[in-house]
Amino acid sequence: MGCGPGHVARYLRDAGTTVFGLDLSPQMIETARRLNPDISFREGDMMALDLEGRTLAGIAAFYAIVNIPKESLPLVFREMERVLQPGGLLLLAFHTGDEVIQEKELWGRPISMDFFLFRPSAIRRYIEAAALFIEETIERGPYAPEVEYQSRRAYIFARKPDSDHSGKPAQQ
Repeated sequence: MGCGPGHVARYLRDAGTTVFGLDLSPQMIETARRLNPDISFREGDMMALDLEGRTLAGIAAFYAIVNIPKESLPLVFREMERVLQPGGLLLLAFHTGDEVIQEKELWGRPISMDFFLFRPSAIRRYIEAAALFIEETIERGPYAPEVEYQSRRAYIFARKPDSDHSGKPAQQ
């Protein structure tokens, strides 16, 4: 979700996973399709997913919440929980902090966009409130400036509970 130009979808597909990409931006979907013609991409809004409930085995959302204000995050995570199958996985990556960064340029092009940074503890609470279980949280500093934006990063691995509501596989 929030697939951008499709590089994470391509990585997962190359690793043997059945994937599709979803992004709000028609321009990003167009770019993703051009760069990855053998992967399906569709326009979609994380706050109103056009997907049946309990249909996805997993969601990879790398920096997909960067443009979503905190007031909208509960809805986003409820939608993710809704479309995940029991036992389904969420891997979420995001920039950490408290600030809103107003960018005027990105990749050499003029833009006007707010980028939201979040504290991992706050995101954990939103995810748990959506009835997903946190399995692991990892934080790291930035790689070199020529590789990526200089912010701390967090990765949260969460799971939708199986039918026994414990988050662990049901006993057979």
